[in-house]
Parts: sequence; structure tokens; C-alpha cells
Amino acid sequence: MTKLTALRRFSQAPGANTCPWTMLFRCRHPTAWCVQQLFHHGGIIFRRRTVNSRSASVDAPDNGSTDVAERVSAPSPTVLIVDDDHDFASAAADFARARGFTPYMAHSLEQSRGFARLPAVDLLLLDLELPDGNGFDLLDDMDLPEHGQIAIVTGQPSVESAARAVSLPVVDYLIKPLCPEQFSNLLDHAAARARPPQARAEARGGMIGRSPAMRRLIDSLERIAPSEATVLISGESGTGKELVARAIHEFSGRSGAFVPVNCGAIAPDLLASHLFGHERGSFTGAAARHNGYFEQADRGTLFLDEITEMPPALQVYLLRVLETGTVTRVGGSEAVDIDVRVVAATNRDPQRSIEEGSLREDLFYRLADIGLELPPLRSRGDDALLIAHNFLERLNIRYGTRKRFAAGTERVLLRHNWPGNVRELRSAVQRAFLTAEGDEIRVAPGFRKLAPVHHDATHVSFSVGMTYAQIEQEMLLKTLAHFDGDRTRSAQSLGVSVRTIHNQLARLRESGHDV
Repeated sequence: MTKLTALRRFSQAPGANTCPWTMLFRCRHPTAWCVQQLFHHGGIIFRRRTVNSRSASVDAPDNGSTDVAERVSAPSPTVLIVDDDHDFASAAADFARARGFTPYMAHSLEQSRGFARLPAVDLLLLDLELPDGNGFDLLDDMDLPEHGQIAIVTGQPSVESAARAVSLPVVDYLIKPLCPEQFSNLLDHAAARARPPQARAEARGGMIGRSPAMRRLIDSLERIAPSEATVLISGESGTGKELVARAIHEFSGRSGAFVPVNCGAIAPDLLASHLFGHERGSFTGAAARHNGYFEQADRGTLFLDEITEMPPALQVYLLRVLETGTVTRVGGSEAVDIDVRVVAATNRDPQRSIEEGSLREDLFYRLADIGLELPPLRSRGDDALLIAHNFLERLNIRYGTRKRFAAGTERVLLRHNWPGNVRELRSAVQRAFLTAEGDEIRVAPGFRKLAPVHHDATHVSFSVGMTYAQIEQEMLLKTLAHFDGDRTRSAQSLGVSVRTIHNQLARLRESGHDV
């Protein structure tokens, strides 16, 4: 929640030459040490520099900070200081630089616009009264949730400006003159968040988000990952169930591999061989012994996606493997010891699946030592913006570009309810990126056509010129949608076998379709 922070005034009598706060840093001269003392005089922070503690004088503001037009990439956290008071800006820049920041200065609204829109400013100090406008005008053009921290700094506080600042995300309201301790805390907080989104995502198993739902999820993962408990993940399609499963594996410290298996993508009569392995000659084409996914995941994690698509007869054998910790290959008699943690997932309601017979109740209880329900993207606040920026960052790295979202794009992203969740968002960002003519990309309102949630799922439309393959694909997908993804009922309705459904979906995936 945004907080309203009013820094206490720090005053000294005019002409004072001491300050209760000092800062040490190494000078350019290799043998000299400088003591820089900040003191407040007339509402402005000045700098008093003492070299070798022998002489002192008030320096004129230097321009050591990087100019906006000469911005370069730096691994250190960045602070942009927008203030028409050159003395204040220079002193604040020196203060931040001594704490490991790379400072940038702008003294007008026009100077600051191009720089502040980039998603690389970890802290923004913004004066409200600027020569060419109000500081709030800059905030209106910015992608606020992407910036690490923003602080309004004003020497003329008012109830109106304070109330407007509080209504915005990630905005603090500070009153000049600044207290050094408070300014230091502000920098420390920004530095803690200064790593780029990609690095922060990698540190959390690739998961991005700061909504309460995601914080609870990440906290839960950190607690349960080191255990040996099986986990059942449920959630809508596209919510990132495999990503969560990978995070559980990474946080667990298990030395073996993470082996993902989509139970719905393998023909039912071949699934047993894929999971448990087979001996040579156990069936036609079995020319050699094959170690199944369980053995491949020894000392690691086996992720069983779409667990409700596994035939009930095979679920019985899976339950036995989980209970005994051993696996017997198809056509064999030897029980092989395994050390595998199983994480399963489904995009259907587990209880409903039990009632319909697609998930055995005893297997459910064995899989769900711990149950995790992933929130849909539409319930995660502004996480969609963070994820979109992360996708854009990945694309920029991949293609060596510096594209950015155009102004107003974030409002479009927040208005959409994302029925396809993160998968749909990724497709929308990628399509906008690849079709953009310049450095600014726009996800236009028409992108809703990517998720045909408003189409009538009970009717299929054919047009002259469509191929038989296209008609067959349309019929298959509409039938599956009508039966909520139930392949058995879809096969019965279409008059084909479940294996035919599996094979058709496999061909669609191989050709690049997201099904």
C-alpha cells in the first residue's frame, strides 16, 4: 500500500558550518580522504567538502552526474533527480552516488520525459514545481508499476498535492529540506529492488508478481519445496502450473532432473511404457530396454501435467508406485527402487473430476499431500504489467532491440480480463513486438480476438475455401471446448476413439498450435 511520508524538517541557523551527519568516501586523489558534510541552509542541501581535514569550503555544484542524453547501462541501481534547483539536484546526486547509485539529473519536464519512461529507473526524485510544468504531468506518462520507487519532493507541500500522490502507486511524498537518514532509507529500499525484472524472476523460480495472491504463493512454495510431500497444482489453463512445478524443484535442492510429462499428449496405450519403462521384447517394436520417466527423474522431480487425462487403470499403478517407491517396467518383473518427488497438475476442478470418474479418489489423496490453487491473471492486480514488461525485456534481449510500450498501453493491458491468462498475455506481447514498425509497441484493443471467448462454442462455421484439415481442426477444438476439455466425451460425440483425439492434438502441437 502506498504510504504518505512527511520528512521532518531539519534546520540550522544561517551560517552554520557543522552538521550532525557526515559521510566518508574516497576522493579522486589516491592518497586523500574526503569528508563530505551536508547541512541545510534556507531549505537547500549544500555540500561542505574537507580534504585531509585541513581546509573546508562550500563547492559550487558540479555536473558529475550522467546527463539524460548520455545515459549508459550500469549494473548499479539508478536514480533520476528531476528538480530545477541545481544545487539540490547536485547534492542529492552526490549523496546517492556515494551509496552505490548511478545518478541522472534533469532540470525540466522536457529533459526528463524520454529518460523516465524507460523501465530502468530504480528511484525517481521528482519536484512538483518545474519551469515547464508540474511534476505530476511526468507521472501521467510513466508506467508507474514498473518503476522501483517514486518520491515527490516539494518545498511547498499542500493537502491537494499530498492527496494526489497518495492515490498513485509506488509514490512517496517528501518535504524539503530532506533529512539525510530518511533519504538514506529511501535509497536503501530502492537498492533492494534494483535488480532487473529478469534477475528478480530467476531468483524466484521465474515467477513474477507482487500481488497478495502471488506473495502468498511464493511464501508457500518456499515452505513446502524442501519437504518430500507430493503436490497437486490446480488452476485455469495458462496460469503457469509447470512454472510453479519447476520452482518447487529448484527450491527443493534435489540433485536429479526435472522431468515434465503431459499425460494428455501421449496415447493411452503408450503412456505406461513412457512412464514406467519397458523391457526388450515386451511389445512389438520394443527392441531394447527403455527407462521410463520415473527412472529418468530419479533423485529429482516428475511433473505429471493433465493428470485427469491418465486412464483410470493406469492411475491404479501410479498409486502403487507412489506407495511403494518402486517401479516395474512393462514386461518385466524386477521392482526398481526410485527416489522421485511427484508434482501433478490439472486445469479441472479435482473434486468434480473425482465425481466424473476421471480422477481416482485414492490417488487424489495420495497426490494432494499439499494442494496449490493458482490464481487467474485477472485476479492478480497489476501483475499483468510486470509480466508484460518481463516478456518485452526477454524479446529485446533476444533480438538486440530497445523497444518499449507506447503510452496508454498499460491501461489497455489492465482492462482486459485475460481468459487465456499468462499464455495469452505472452502471445499478445510477442505479436505486438514482432509487428511494431518502430521502437514503441502497442497492444491494440483488437488483440481480444486472440482469445475467442465470446464465440458460440456450440456452433462451427465453415467458409468456402477451407480445407478438410481446417474443418476437422475447428470441429475438434469446438467439441473439446463444449465438453470442458473432456476427451472421452468429445470422442464419443465425434464418433472417434480417444486415441484419435490424442493423435490429432499432438499433430496440432507439432505444427505450432497452442492447444
